[in-house]
Amino acid sequence: MDKVKLGSSSLEVSTICLGTMTFGEQNSEAEAHSQLDYALERGINFIDTAEMYPVMASAQTQGSTERYIGSWLKKSGKRSQIVLASKVAGPNSRMHWIRNGKTDHDAVNIRAAVEDSLRRLQTEHIDLYQLHWPSRNLPIFGASVYNPRKEHASVAIEDTLAVLGKLVDEGKIGHIGVSNESSWGVCEYIKQAELKGLPRIASIQNLYNLTARHFETSLLDETCHRENVSLLAYSPLAFGQLTAKYLDNPQARGRLTIFPPGWSPRYVRPATIAAAAQYAALARAHGLTPAQLALAWCYSRWFVASTIIGATSVAQLQQNIDAHQVSLSPDLVAAVDAIHASLPNPGQ
Repeated sequence: MDKVKLGSSSLEVSTICLGTMTFGEQNSEAEAHSQLDYALERGINFIDTAEMYPVMASAQTQGSTERYIGSWLKKSGKRSQIVLASKVAGPNSRMHWIRNGKTDHDAVNIRAAVEDSLRRLQTEHIDLYQLHWPSRNLPIFGASVYNPRKEHASVAIEDTLAVLGKLVDEGKIGHIGVSNESSWGVCEYIKQAELKGLPRIASIQNLYNLTARHFETSLLDETCHRENVSLLAYSPLAFGQLTAKYLDNPQARGRLTIFPPGWSPRYVRPATIAAAAQYAALARAHGLTPAQLALAWCYSRWFVASTIIGATSVAQLQQNIDAHQVSLSPDLVAAVDAIHASLPNPGQ
């Protein structure tokens, strides 16, 4: 498995990252441990989690994902072999069970989140600590239009960086990153870090897949590439839509059928389904599975530092990792781009 350096940090991570948001909801503790063991066997050294996981978020399961990883770390003794990433939740009044609904990016909440994650993970430090979504008003998770009328009080970026800097100094976190961020946000984090002598973000964990290629625009070209901020691409299979399993069997078991219908509407939009069908047909015409095409696309993009993959079985995980060996011909890439041009970013 190839390794890359995250931004200007000292972290060397595998180009595939094991996502863990199913641990504690769709996967038992034993299943989670099996996936972690297998990922390491295949050369993956990068594990991503979050304080709010598993999904879908609930008071009954919150923190289970980190606890399962923590019990595996204790049992396996392999903490030194992995780069461990976690995330602090942003403001969300609906998740009242996390710190009584106080999830903003201020000093009290970030410090409390880090301490809780360290305890669940049974470790003394988190290698990459990320802000799961911004404190400020920003269209995310399927929203695409910025609306200034939705402005609300938020924590200043320099204040967030200040507490993260203290946690770095204390050795509780190693490096920092953002997630679900915009070009302006990345620029502001970098500016404030340089002005105040605070930690610089190493990575951005944002949506990227065949139905959601917005990152290829200004966020990539104008910001992250020039400022050396590495992309960690999440949802490469669009919650399974790009595997074609829902096209082949609308009742197939997965997040889009076992969770409420409106839980992730961007992946069930008619245009997203239409695009997924075209990509599936294209893949099969070239002797690939739809999942192989979707994953190979992310794996082969020069600007993707690491692709975050998730699975509900070791067999699925094996297939997802094996797709790293798939090579896309120039003609196939051109055909993908043609579909994208006709149905641009329906899953964004």
